[in-house]
Amino acid sequence: MSEPIPGGRAAPNRPSLQKLFLTGLLTLLPIWLTWVVVKFVFVMLSDISQPLMTPVLQNLAASSPQSLSWLVEPWVRTVLAMLATVAVILFSGVMARRVFGQRMLSWFEALIQRIPLASTIYSSARQLLNILQTKPDGTQRVVLIDFPHTQMKSIGFVTRTLREQGTGRELAAVYVPTTPNPTSGYLEIVPVEKITPTDWSVDQAMSFIISGGAVSPDTIPFSPPAAPDA
Repeated sequence: MSEPIPGGRAAPNRPSLQKLFLTGLLTLLPIWLTWVVVKFVFVMLSDISQPLMTPVLQNLAASSPQSLSWLVEPWVRTVLAMLATVAVILFSGVMARRVFGQRMLSWFEALIQRIPLASTIYSSARQLLNILQTKPDGTQRVVLIDFPHTQMKSIGFVTRTLREQGTGRELAAVYVPTTPNPTSGYLEIVPVEKITPTDWSVDQAMSFIISGGAVSPDTIPFSPPAAPDA
């Protein structure tokens, strides 16, 4: 109960330090997660073009030391390198939709196929991206599996189905990405009956993974569907 104060009014309950700490933590956590993801993408995009942009900017600054000296500032190089990478990505997307760009891509893929290790990596990455962009046949793309043990679930993407040698049991190859960087992860071979299907799209699953679970629906399936009676 609140203690009375002079004048007959009750003193308001003051939040404890623990409650204040939890409130502040829950307030800052989404901001921190957003910063981690944005920083990862920002650094990744800028690092790609830094080796090319840095000499160009240094030459421009040297040609006019008085007016263009700001080009050699680290933050300027980082921002311009990121913008250059984004421009190249957008230009590649435009070219890929045109006949000339498709021919160039076919030529590049044919060249990559001649390099033993590069051909394996490129073909595997290309097939994974194509699979994630198309709807599966007979099996939901976004699923939950028992990982790392039976009392915990991890979200994964079914890349293909196959059969167990000897028994013919249906199995699924499931790619389990890590948080907040979904480009790395684990490949699990799971019996289809152990998979928990979801109605999520790939975009919804990616939002869930990158945000560390902060962006998610209110309900989620957890147990695999019951097997039909014989």
